[in-house]
Formats: sequence, C-alpha cells, structure tokens
Amino acid sequence: MEIRTTRYDAPDAVKLNDLVQQEYVRRYGDGDVTPMDAAHFDPPRGLYLLVYDLDGTPVASGGWRAQDASPEGFADGDAEMKRMFVLPEARGRGLARALLAELEATAKAAGRHRMVLETGLKQPEAIALYRSSGYLPVPKFGVYRHDELSVCMGKGLTADLAV
Repeated sequence: MEIRTTRYDAPDAVKLNDLVQQEYVRRYGDGDVTPMDAAHFDPPRGLYLLVYDLDGTPVASGGWRAQDASPEGFADGDAEMKRMFVLPEARGRGLARALLAELEATAKAAGRHRMVLETGLKQPEAIALYRSSGYLPVPKFGVYRHDELSVCMGKGLTADLAV
C-alpha cells in the first residue's frame, strides 16, 4: 500500500467519497450533509490522503481539517477527521489503522492539539477501531450534534492533552 496526499476534489478522492456517501445511505438512509469544501483540506489547515493498493487502485481515504472554538462544539486546536473510508474488499488488512496513524501524525505536525471525529451507532466497526486507537467520547459537535445516532470521539495529539 501507498499513502498519498491529494486534493479532496481529485478524481480518485471524489470516487471514494461517492462510495462512502452510498455507504451512509445504506446505513442511515441519507448521505452526510456536513458542509465540505476542497479548500478545507489544503495544508497547512488540513490534509486529505488516499491509500493505493499495489496495483494503483485507490482503496481508502481520509482527511482532517482545522477547527477552532465555535458554536458547533469545536475547541481551539481541533483537527476534525472526515471521510475515513476503506473499500469493503480491502477491509481487514490494517489500512484504516495505518491511515488513522498518518492523519494523527500530520495533524500534530501542523500544530493541532486534538483529533475529533463524528461517526454513528450504525458503524460499530468504526467505533471499535477508534476506541482501540485511544479515542474517547467527547461532547457532540458539528451538524449531527443533536442526532441520537451520532457518536463523537476525540484523542489528544499532545502529551499535555488527554481529550
């Protein structure tokens, strides 16, 4: 596998984003309506990554974008993870864990203090991955902060910040 930096609006990223939206529709009946813009993921205030298989096929995606204190529930120094996704046929190979580690490392290197994410109760495998990677529940934030199916988690990226 190879992890590559890309733009959120690059063709391979759009392809995987369309697939993750289909996954949300299957699980929740609708796609994610969180406002997203390719510029949100432009360094140094964000980053978008794709994982490519040995044959050059994109098999996983994920990114983070900088957030600071806001009425939506973010805190200063947050990095919000978005669009973490692995193709079903590529699951179980450690791609999500490797991608997650790279997202955390790059957010920390960019000066972010905490990684936060929003997932849902109908994604138990995602919740298990995040828990096993040190993520803990945090107060709900973002578009889905009032949704009963929403699960928000966070992890400190610096030694002085737990969550």
